[in-house]
Amino acid sequence: MIMDDLQKMRSPRTLEVWKLGTVNYLKSLKLEDKLVSDRKANRIPDTLLSLQHPPTYTLGKRRTDHNLLIPEAELKGLGAELHYTQRGGDITFHGPHHAILYPIISLRSIGIGARNYVETLERSMIEFASVYRVKARAGHKGETGVWVGDRKIGAIGVRISSGITSHGLAFNIDPDLKYFEHIVPCGIADKEVTSLRRETDTMLLHSEEMMMLCGRKILHSFWTTRRRSIKTNSPSGLTRFNPV
Repeated sequence: MIMDDLQKMRSPRTLEVWKLGTVNYLKSLKLEDKLVSDRKANRIPDTLLSLQHPPTYTLGKRRTDHNLLIPEAELKGLGAELHYTQRGGDITFHGPHHAILYPIISLRSIGIGARNYVETLERSMIEFASVYRVKARAGHKGETGVWVGDRKIGAIGVRISSGITSHGLAFNIDPDLKYFEHIVPCGIADKEVTSLRRETDTMLLHSEEMMMLCGRKILHSFWTTRRRSIKTNSPSGLTRFNPV
């Protein structure tokens, strides 16, 4: 047993990054559930899903329906869906030109707790924003996610089961911010939502490249800062994604 533990410590950590493009929310949720089950059984390594969703509102496990400001029946007219989830956090919006990243990782194998994990997600978004000379910050008491002044630019909603994470973060690159007018984003009233496009004069890359860059910040935060080597793989047919 001791020798097995020592071997694990010496072995390089492996992370698979799946670039999925635009995926229906329920389809991605089923994929997450399967990957979480596989990760618990050690059938797969730590995995990062990089994707976007069609216009979708999601609620966390607290079921704060009152923060949806229009009747659910009107969502179809907006071209949007509503889904209930088991993640933490309140209502939020996912859509095109969001950087959505869902880490399926073992916190125990990395050696960090839930609070440190969330702080690492926040830090990765703050570092990503700084690439475009945008000064972002973690939320103050009672605020979740990442902010630019009093404007929210990144949301976090996670689930941790038996030390395995799912769900994750959504960073506003250039989404249609009008969708946020129909909710109380993350349950925090009287606060604006912003985007990287709105906050910077720097030319933005294509959304796929932006998601890759944001993903690299997560890789750097979780692995290289802990002096762990990393080998990234992609499932067959998906583009290889190398950390920096």
